[in-house]
Amino acid sequence: MSFNHFDDQGRAIMVDVSGKAPTLRTATAAATVAMKPETLAAVLDGRTTKGDVLGVARLAGIAAAKKTPELIPLSHPLAIHHAAVDFEPDPAAGTVTVRATVRAFERTGVEMEAMTSAAVAALTIYDMCKGADKGITIGEIRLLFKEGGKSGTWQREEPA
Repeated sequence: MSFNHFDDQGRAIMVDVSGKAPTLRTATAAATVAMKPETLAAVLDGRTTKGDVLGVARLAGIAAAKKTPELIPLSHPLAIHHAAVDFEPDPAAGTVTVRATVRAFERTGVEMEAMTSAAVAALTIYDMCKGADKGITIGEIRLLFKEGGKSGTWQREEPA
């Protein structure tokens, strides 16, 4: 196992990627938001007092991907070429799975941008619904897929 965010004296550093060749990098991450089924029904039917919850969460997630280097101290500023946020609601369970995909032609991966995007979109759902449902939870923020760079492709095996 290699942790490369430390120098030989144990100090935190930003990894030097200047010698790496840019390649197309893609990452998809997810977060799960759980709420009362009636709260999710109101979100899906457009009956919330704060408006289009998922539309606002989508924009927040996209903006978050672009702001990742400002939030995660050792991440690199990247020229993001694509950021998308989608939602998979399960009305019976009262859950929404947020899926964020980020793509860039860069020297380092976009996993942190995808994870930040999914997390902030989930937090936005919470923020817009908390007045109606104080018991909302956010969980299982996870990387689902990444490709590009030296380490190649990785895919999480999700339970069916």
